[in-house]
Amino acid sequence: MKSIYKVIFVTLLTGIISCNDFLEREPLSDISPNQFFATEADLASYTIACYNFPTHAGWGAGTFVIDNGTDNQAGVNPSSRWKKGEWRVPAANNKNRQGHENDNEDEFSFVKIRSINYFLEQAEPKITAGEVKGNLVNINHYLGEAYFLRAYEYFKKLRNFGDFPIIKTVLPEDKQALIEAARRRPRNEVARFILEDLDKAVSLLKSGPVENKNRISKEVALLFRSRVALYEGTWLKYHKGTARVPGGAGWPGANASHLSGFSIDIDAEINYFLTEAMISAKAVADGSSLTENNHVLSGKEVFNNPYFKMFGDTDMASYSDVLLWRGYNAAQNGGHRVMNYIKLGAGSGYTRGFVDSFLTINGLPIYADANYQGDVTLSKAKQNRDERLQLFMRAPGDYITLSPIEVKANYPDFLIVSEQKSVTGYNISKGLNVNSNYLETINLTETGSIVYRLSEAYLNYIEASYEHSGSLDATALAYWGALRLRAGLPQDPQITINATDLSKENDWAKYSAGELVDATLYNIRRERRCEFIAEGMRYDDLKRWRALDQVQNYQIEGMNLWAEMHNESFYKKDDGSSKFKTLPDSQPNMSSPTLSTYVRPYQVVQANNVYYDGFSWTPAHYLAPIAYENFLLTSPNGSATSSEIYQNPGWPVAANGTPE
Repeated sequence: MKSIYKVIFVTLLTGIISCNDFLEREPLSDISPNQFFATEADLASYTIACYNFPTHAGWGAGTFVIDNGTDNQAGVNPSSRWKKGEWRVPAANNKNRQGHENDNEDEFSFVKIRSINYFLEQAEPKITAGEVKGNLVNINHYLGEAYFLRAYEYFKKLRNFGDFPIIKTVLPEDKQALIEAARRRPRNEVARFILEDLDKAVSLLKSGPVENKNRISKEVALLFRSRVALYEGTWLKYHKGTARVPGGAGWPGANASHLSGFSIDIDAEINYFLTEAMISAKAVADGSSLTENNHVLSGKEVFNNPYFKMFGDTDMASYSDVLLWRGYNAAQNGGHRVMNYIKLGAGSGYTRGFVDSFLTINGLPIYADANYQGDVTLSKAKQNRDERLQLFMRAPGDYITLSPIEVKANYPDFLIVSEQKSVTGYNISKGLNVNSNYLETINLTETGSIVYRLSEAYLNYIEASYEHSGSLDATALAYWGALRLRAGLPQDPQITINATDLSKENDWAKYSAGELVDATLYNIRRERRCEFIAEGMRYDDLKRWRALDQVQNYQIEGMNLWAEMHNESFYKKDDGSSKFKTLPDSQPNMSSPTLSTYVRPYQVVQANNVYYDGFSWTPAHYLAPIAYENFLLTSPNGSATSSEIYQNPGWPVAANGTPE
């Protein structure tokens, strides 16, 4: 049982020393547990070591490929979530070389939560007693960071597990106390607890910018609060009545003795969370303005377009859209190699379904605009489209860098090493910087990594407002109009709504619970999808909308290779023959034109390929399974059947078990 919670103080301090700091900050070299939490600097060092946001790091394309494994982007290998039986119940939580739990977000573990609880237990009483030396505003700010970070860690668990234990203190190493603390609480209670922590954070944090926007601010906490509330409100709305919501049919918590007196007014909870999402989002959105798009979409001058430059700049603090970002200095806190991967295909690529969802510049879906140029070339696919597609998807001839060497894009390369190849042909252009030195493997990239930005507040309000009332209020229309104008579209979303034919939309999010949503809600979701291109938001959105029930034998497709582009010299050998080999060749490297003129990355080979017939969703996958070891550790007699915790719906209590 100790292994679930155990993080001894020495280990915690080692984590602070070895942590890859979020800021360019000298690591602590000598910490005494008896002397720590005595100064403002101690608090600052502790909380910054607990920053655990998705940012660029090491090898790979960083945050720009988090959306791999969705209907937005495709990675080299498909995710196990898309085939029943491929995702299984883990035998145990993952552990590092020292035997300590990694506490990944999809693991029933509390390592990071315990670290923050330790800080709160040690630091807050000293702050209240006036025993911490330093500026009181800054001291309170770091306390606010701790409440934010606990909320952040809990939200990761909420997204993956739903019901989860609420633990506010560092627990004694007493077996019975630990078992009782491990009992899961209903997900709506967990979400309310997260909002409570964020309320405390908002009351303590300084307004931004804080340390060049490299540290959490009041605005970041409000934005995150809107994200949590919107997530839970829409989850409860669309999963209502299922075993994945407290009180729903088959909800496993109904059989837990510690929840025998639990009751819920689900509609009141939905209303509460959606209302809170609106309040918090508006508080952020009204405090600043969007970063400008000067509508220069190509050529060398695109690197002077603030909206394009923002995602690949080395200093992101000046952009109004950026609320929190991570800075890099190769000589101090290291860098990353995102540009080295983005210059080619990054082992990723946008899907045909995603590209087709972008409107034409007239604000019309592609099927409703006679001026749509088609997709037989990459340039035509981008022509006269939503400017986000024009800016952030690459075509041959687009500039990748300018100085000291000008580098232009060629056709997508499907045949190079997997981590740099193009998977779909629709390559990512987000995150580019003029500096060609960043393209070389030997050089670390120092471009920043955005964590939170203002646009999300606009989108959160629009969606929460419509989900709450079924109509668009003046504030929602103003926010939506601002986003559309920046994307080069007509301000009025009704132009798009009136032209939308859901039967012609190739988008999973036109569904919730297997039923079509209305055109207005679909276009709100479309806006979110297009604004967050290559920003890692898609999978969580699809889950909370319950937009995956209908996904069966869905084929991921990419660019229209076999119509014309396969004839380009880039795809020819010296003798003029094609570089591509398709089935029935014994070593195929491309999907066959007999299947589709569009690239199908998961239909290249058929033998031993469980994804050849497409992606299919399993309802149990909406939530992650709890590893078998946890049932043994939370049992008073060591038997999994006597455990004080319950498994998530559809998953068995068995190591390596598969969903029902």
